[in-house]
Parts: sequence; C-alpha cells; structure tokens
Amino acid sequence: MTDVVPPAADLPFEPTELATYIAAKLCHDFISPAGAIMQGLDLMNDPTAQDMREDALNLVAQSAAKMVALVHFARVAFGAATTSESFAGAELQGLVEGLVKGGRATMDWQVSEPSFAKPEARTLINLAYLTVGALPSGGTAVITGERTAEGLILRGVAEGARARLKPEAETGLRGHRLTDGLTGQWIQPYWLWLTARDAGGRLDLEVEEGRVVLTAVLPG
Repeated sequence: MTDVVPPAADLPFEPTELATYIAAKLCHDFISPAGAIMQGLDLMNDPTAQDMREDALNLVAQSAAKMVALVHFARVAFGAATTSESFAGAELQGLVEGLVKGGRATMDWQVSEPSFAKPEARTLINLAYLTVGALPSGGTAVITGERTAEGLILRGVAEGARARLKPEAETGLRGHRLTDGLTGQWIQPYWLWLTARDAGGRLDLEVEEGRVVLTAVLPG
C-alpha cells in the first residue's frame, strides 16, 4: 500500500508542546547508557567486586560510546546546535551507523550524493534510522539518495521477514496527532514528516508484508 502524505494545512501542535515530546524522547534514549555507566562505576568502586573490574570497565566504555553516538546523532537529527550548514554524506553515514551497529538489521548505505544542506541532512539521517528500526527481527535496510529533476530523493527500503512499522510510527509519518499509543514511538516519525514538510517537500510511505519503504522528496 502506498500512502502519499499530503501537507497539513495547520500543524496540530504548539512549538513548546513539540519541544516537550522531543525532550522526553531524548531523555528516554540517554537514560539507558547513562545508567549503565553509573552501574559500571559502582562496580569498579565496590571493594567486594574487584573480580568484575574488567567487565565493569568494558560496560562503562561501551555505554559511553553509545551515549556519544546518541548525542552526535541528536545534534543533527533534532537540533540546530551545530554551526555547519552542510554535511558530508560519509559523516551522516557515520552518525547513523553509530546508533544501529550491533543490532539485528544490516544497513546498506548507497547514498551517492557527497554533501547535503542542513534540512536535507536532518531528513536523511532520521529516515535512515527509522528504516533500520522497521526491522526488529533483522533484515536489510537500503538507504539511497540522489538528485534528479524532481529534486533530492531520499529513500529507505527495509526488507525482512517481519519488516513493519508500529501504529504510532505510521501515524507520525502521516503527519497526524497521536491519539493512542506511546509518544516515544511517534515523535521521531512525526519529526521526519515535519522536517520534509518544512523543507517544502513531501514524505511517501509504502507498507506491505515484509517490506517498508520511506521516501522523502525535497526541492532541489
């Protein structure tokens, strides 16, 4: 089924309300690695657990790397803190890979464009991350990006035995307000839709058994 998402006449949120949802998601994402770092430090400082010191050190190192990856991704995906007005494709690939490595799904980055403006970069990495996220049981997420006469076309194709989107994610990708479900599963898909819309583009959604396709078309 292909769903061409129409632009909304009026956004259903005040900016402060939207910021609250994004802040809540970021706190949720950060709390797991932050908690693991504290757990590792507690073990290292426990005189009765010195035999676990190496395991604790590995836990701290892995969790700190995860936290750093989350921060770097969030600065581009959600924020405007970075002063860069353009991003190299390889840099964006690294931001997404930093979050998805070690998961069940494989990301196949086939983006040919060498650089992207800030709205394009924000669209691309959110789209890529959500495409990988559509494969909870494994599979391959192919990410492509090219400039055509129509504009910049960014596409994520997720194929796997249980490729799917949660209902909250589909709601967000259509630019609709969440009325049922978890806001944490909704806000990033909605943010992707909003980013494409604010850039003057559109977001297309295709869902069928074993396959999910997200396509963002932005003006050239």
